[in-house]
Amino acid sequence: MNSSEPSPSHSCCSKEKPDAAPVESCCSGGGQDKVKPSAGAKYFCPMCEGVESDKPGDCPKCGMALERNPAWKGEAQKTIYTCPMHPEVEREVAGDCPICGMALEPKVMAGVEEDGEDQGELRDMTRKFWVSAILTFPVFVVAMAHLIPSMAHGWVDGTVSRWMQAVLSAPVVVWAGAPFFRRGWRSLVSRHFNMWTLISLGVGAAFGFSWVALLWPQVFPVLGDNGHGGAPVYFEAAAVIVVLVLLGQVLELRARAKTGSAIRALLDLAPARALLVKDGGDKEVALEVVKVGDLLRVRPGEKVPVDGVVVEGRSAVDESMITGEPVPVEKVKDDAVVGGTVNGTGGLVIRAEKVGDDTMLSRIVQMVGEAQRSRAPIQGLADQVAGYFVPAVLGVAVVTFVLWWWLGPEPALVHGLINAVAVLIIACPCALGLATPMSIMVAVGRGARAGVLVKDAGALEGLEKVDTLVVDKTGTLTEGRPKLMEVLVTGDWQRDDLLKLVASLERGSEHPLAAAMVKGAEEKGVVLEKADDFDSITGGGVVGKVGGREVLVGKMELMKDRQVMGWGEMLPQVEKLQAKGQTVVFAAVDGVAAGAVAVEDPIKESAKAAIDELHAMGLKIHMLTGDHAATAGVVAKALGIDSVEAGATPDSKMERVKALRAEGRVVAMAGDGINDAPALAAANVGLAMGSGTDVAMQSAGVTLVKGDLRGLVRAVHLSRATMRNIRQNLWFAFLYNALGIPVAAGLLYPVFGWVLSPMIAGAAMSLSSVSVIGNALRLRKVEL
Repeated sequence: MNSSEPSPSHSCCSKEKPDAAPVESCCSGGGQDKVKPSAGAKYFCPMCEGVESDKPGDCPKCGMALERNPAWKGEAQKTIYTCPMHPEVEREVAGDCPICGMALEPKVMAGVEEDGEDQGELRDMTRKFWVSAILTFPVFVVAMAHLIPSMAHGWVDGTVSRWMQAVLSAPVVVWAGAPFFRRGWRSLVSRHFNMWTLISLGVGAAFGFSWVALLWPQVFPVLGDNGHGGAPVYFEAAAVIVVLVLLGQVLELRARAKTGSAIRALLDLAPARALLVKDGGDKEVALEVVKVGDLLRVRPGEKVPVDGVVVEGRSAVDESMITGEPVPVEKVKDDAVVGGTVNGTGGLVIRAEKVGDDTMLSRIVQMVGEAQRSRAPIQGLADQVAGYFVPAVLGVAVVTFVLWWWLGPEPALVHGLINAVAVLIIACPCALGLATPMSIMVAVGRGARAGVLVKDAGALEGLEKVDTLVVDKTGTLTEGRPKLMEVLVTGDWQRDDLLKLVASLERGSEHPLAAAMVKGAEEKGVVLEKADDFDSITGGGVVGKVGGREVLVGKMELMKDRQVMGWGEMLPQVEKLQAKGQTVVFAAVDGVAAGAVAVEDPIKESAKAAIDELHAMGLKIHMLTGDHAATAGVVAKALGIDSVEAGATPDSKMERVKALRAEGRVVAMAGDGINDAPALAAANVGLAMGSGTDVAMQSAGVTLVKGDLRGLVRAVHLSRATMRNIRQNLWFAFLYNALGIPVAAGLLYPVFGWVLSPMIAGAAMSLSSVSVIGNALRLRKVEL
């Protein structure tokens, strides 16, 4: 354990206390941040930097009991496993879903390969498939050899052939098919009937019948000994069905692994190491040891290690994997950078602001993983159908067996069994169960690559039906960062001289307009001075002294109250600037009018094109903003907004959204601020700008990483493509079963003499699942 003398700043915690919670509250009362330990420490003090230990105990600085480090590499965090098709199922150990029998997967970072551990089921199924295929091939050849005239009624129907089939098919059914029988048994015991119920019953019936016919042919006297070895056997049918189901599982698992490609691509963005700037030099360190506040050097062509702010340098950063935008973004001092993005040709030094799980990349991975497990409302239809489907299929199989045994040609019992097995196999509802989850998983990953983060599948489905979009102005339609546009002067004043006085005074204000004036002055190279006697006038402006001169900056109403005159000659220019949507602030020096400063929050370059495309898609656009009517009107006119409501409060925004919904509209709300959160929650679908507040993003179902409406256009396209894909999958699954079950039951036999072999039924069942998965994977390349 590292130790040192107690620090005075921890004197409040010098007494030994058994309860850690009050101590932590005591120590953190002054606003001290909780210390984050290194990954190599098993125990640490949450308040004292550098106090770490391999054993529990008390901190030598503040006396607080050391806490166990959740990031300690020697102690793996608990993994929760869930079902890809039933996310409500959660277990602390791996296994099979009690509802559908599918293998459970890690809930966090679903679909991401981590040292190959999550590919265990795929490897196991692949091994079983190849072994089974090798053993089944001779069984199939021998069983089908009787179709060749020269070999018919020869040794292929004899006892040796039948025993060879039995011996070779036994490991296929008993060993390779064991997971299917285990899942099928659980489904019967729990009464959650699923595809494994049908598969296990079908394969078990064919395999069991064959062994009885081989060992005790007298059980089937109607069949008797046909002179060629006894009653017919169907070992090849059982074995081939197992092989085909294994093939379907291998293809499905490989396809499901592809749904995590978007997350893997994002995770691959994060570099393993960072260049720490410390003690006048650079030191390469593991990313895990980087702390908030550390200075990191990002060399040309390297990946940005963590979320941070540029403190030195200038470069263009490729943010395409986060935002979907191919054009690099220029980064200068005080600009934010995102971990995982790629630096261009310039060198940067950044200050770490968010590390570990707090980075945008980590949050994206977490959000995408959770969204891939969420359920779309349309999946309720498939679940409802599946709930009645399997019992109905079991009933159909029983009726098929009875009718064939009663009315079918000899050997009627065998025909009844084989057709009943075919019904069980072809009716497996795997295609129906996969129809919705596969599309959702692929679509969420595709959206993540395009900068559209879907929080839950319900939002993705709801977005397709949206006909009305409500947007905030600042930060959504505009940049959200006001800029200095113009400096007007009277008399002999020079623009830079007046700007120097105004910006020097406004530096003491926290208003966004004041920040724009200060930044504008700095960009022009104006050297600011210290302001004395600063005073903020609520709702009016600011006053103080700069360089011994009294400076007053604010609205015209403030100037009139202070009896400052002489604005007449510049008022026409002021009106022109206001007509452009700019905010004009007046300035007086020593009680005499000196000029005015115009500030504007520019409209985003992409806003006009995005609004036009949304209109073309049939959406009505409403703008709700807290800004003045004149400014809001200018923005609305420039963009072609359908209606505007200015001076809106958070409550009035929410009420307006509710009113639109009451009119029968399906409303999406896009915003970025805390004041937008109530309206985002009240809308059918909330869309948060990634550049906005965490509160807004938590209230929304979809987050647009880039923070502009082009992301919304992509989100609508993604939603429509996804729902179209889901309907195609469901239609195919329903149609497949509607046609396949009657054929397997023998409906065509009286007319054409056709019966469906269980082997063909197994192939058709696997093909249906693969078809649904293949259709879902098309979403990976959908144009947004």
